[in-house]
Order: sequence, then C-alpha cells, then structure tokens
Amino acid sequence: MRRLVAAGRGLVLLALATAVPALSVVPAVLGALTGRSWSPANPWTWFGWLLILSACALALARPIGTLVRRLANSWCGLQLEGGYRPPGPEPVQLSTGHWWNGHSYERTRRDAEMDARWRRGLGDPAYWRDVRWLGISAITVAPVCAVPPVALAGAVVAFTRSAVAVGIGLTLVGLLTAPYAWLVLRPLARRWLRAPESTDRVRELELQRADLTRTQAAEIRRIERDLHDGAQARLVAVGLSLATAERLMDTDPDRAKALLREAREGTSTSLAQLRDLVRGVHPPVLAERGLVDAIRALALDSALEVTVVSHLGQRLDAPIEAAAYFSVAELLANATKYAEASTVQVELRQAGTTLSVLVTDTGPGGAVAVPGGGLDGITRRLSAFDGTLTLDSPPGGPTLARMEIPCE
Repeated sequence: MRRLVAAGRGLVLLALATAVPALSVVPAVLGALTGRSWSPANPWTWFGWLLILSACALALARPIGTLVRRLANSWCGLQLEGGYRPPGPEPVQLSTGHWWNGHSYERTRRDAEMDARWRRGLGDPAYWRDVRWLGISAITVAPVCAVPPVALAGAVVAFTRSAVAVGIGLTLVGLLTAPYAWLVLRPLARRWLRAPESTDRVRELELQRADLTRTQAAEIRRIERDLHDGAQARLVAVGLSLATAERLMDTDPDRAKALLREAREGTSTSLAQLRDLVRGVHPPVLAERGLVDAIRALALDSALEVTVVSHLGQRLDAPIEAAAYFSVAELLANATKYAEASTVQVELRQAGTTLSVLVTDTGPGGAVAVPGGGLDGITRRLSAFDGTLTLDSPPGGPTLARMEIPCE
C-alpha cells in the first residue's frame, strides 16, 4: 500500500511539473479543431505557442508553487513559506491630499490601489520564484518522475512486439523506481522554493508597517472625530455666543454678560478636552518626567491597588518609553475589566540593553491572547522594536505578563 501511495505521489508531481509544458500541444489541437494545418516551420505558429505558454506560466505559477510547497511540507516534513507580500491596508488620504497605501504616496486613490496590486502581483519577488520553479521542475522533477510510467508503457509496447526480455526489464525498472521517484522533491523544493531568510525579515517588517499604518490611520480618524464633535463644536458655539453678546452689549447688558460667562465656560471646557486629547496621543507626564513617573501616574488613576517598582537608572529613548507606557496601560485596563484582580505590581528593570517590564496581578488567571484583542495589540506594538510579550496565566492565577524591549 505504501508503495502505491509513493507511486501516486510521483504521478502527481509529474502532472504538476508538466502542466505548463503540456500546453505546447494547444496550437496543434486548435489547428485540428479549426481545420487548419499546424506547421512547425511557420514562425507565427511558434510565436503563438510561446505566447500561450508564457501566459499559462504567469497564470499558473502561484497556484502550482503554493500547491507544491504544501505537498513538500506534508510529504517531506519541510516548513516552506511562500513569502508573498501580505495585503496592505486600504489607501488613506493624508492632509496633503496624497494617498498612502502602506508602501508609497500616490496622487490619487486609483494610483495607490494600482501600485499596491503591482507590489502584491508581478512586483513580488516570491511570484517570480514560483515562475522559476515551473522551469526548474520541468527539467528536473518531470524527467525523474516520468521514468516509472514511461518504463511501464515501454514494457507494454515490448510485450506486444514479442520482445519479452525487454518488456520484463522495463517492467522491473518501472516497478522498482515508482516508489522512489517522488523523493526528488525534497532537495529541489528546499533549494528552489524556500524563501530567503532575508525575505522572512522583510515580510515581518512589511506586516509591522502595515499594522502601524492601520493604527496611524485609525488614530488620525479618532483625533479628527474628537476635534469635530468636541472642541470644534464648542468653539463654534463660543463664537456664536460672542457675536450675540456683541450685538446685545448696548441693548441688554445683563444678557450680554451672561453670554460672555457661557463663552468663558465653553473655552475652559474646550481647553480641557484638547488637553485630554493631547494626553491620549502622548501624555505630557511621559514627555516631561519619563516612563517611571508616567506609569506611577497611571497607577494613581487606576481603580486597582497598583505598586510600581523601578530599577531604572536613566531615561530611555522616547519611542521605547511610549511603547512600554501604552502597553502597561493596556495591561492595567485588562486587569481592571476582566481579571477581577485586587492588586497589581509593575516592575521595571534594565538588563544590559534590554528593558524588562513585569506586570503581575492577583486575578483568577486564564488570560489568553486573541487576534485583534488588547494582548495581541501589545504584541504588535512591541514587535516594531523587536520586543516580545510573554504571558503566563494559569487557572487560579496569578497572571504574569513579561515584556522585553531591546533598547539599542
């Protein structure tokens, strides 16, 4: 049974390796169907053949390459990744009027979408790696996997012509090689279908850039919405109150004074909203006093009893402090909403060039990171700095979250 399965694998690889070359008979088939003779001497025949062959190779490269990688991973125990570029974010129009698609700035949304499609299509090096595989498999995999069926077919012909010795020899060749022909896949796939190590890093950076672009776009929309619905609306109301007070100053001074008081209160409220908005973008205490004091300010505002222990001797770079601050803020928010914890301890220390932040709560445990959740967001935020989040939350607690961020 195993030999039959192995022989079947060889036939599958033979079909995949010869899928595109087999299309060379298309002009002859079309000629037979249309009643026109197919002459190899005709240059237009060769031109049409090459055109059809090239179009089929470009169309089938990615699906065939993806399928061969899956077969290699399943049959040979490899771990081959396609390395294709991930889908980018939806184009976002910036204040300059240009459109950002995650890779480049374009003048129109259509140009941004076309550039993104090009980068994910013909402009993707992984695509041309699969195109190259079609040619390599046609001259390596196909001849090896074709030995068993060709030998058995030759044996049938030999027996029909009474060449018994030749038929027996070809039968033995076919039967003996059939279970092993597919083994050519392992070294060739490892050599020609594996994405370079640099590609993995590039892909990781592209994923991070796409994620940061989405986050930036969402943050811009949030700020715009908060300004439009909050401070801007109040400032418009203040302007109307001042205009009305100006008209009533001579005829109704008391009403004018009341409107001026309302305008003053409105400006104070608008100023408070703007301060809250700025604090959400980048807390002033973080910029002025550093990471430790900013986390202590978070602890004072938290509904839980939060203890902050710091072993840091100096301030860190602003982007690293911001990443650690917002990550701790998310962990404290999770502890308040879901963990039902009574106390939380935040410990900060620096070992060499790595910032280590340990957040421990006394909740019941069982915390898991789900795609799109807060913990997943922390992981993505830290990955921009090659940082990591390690979560240890056994049932019954406590929950321990360790963040490590390189500071070089």
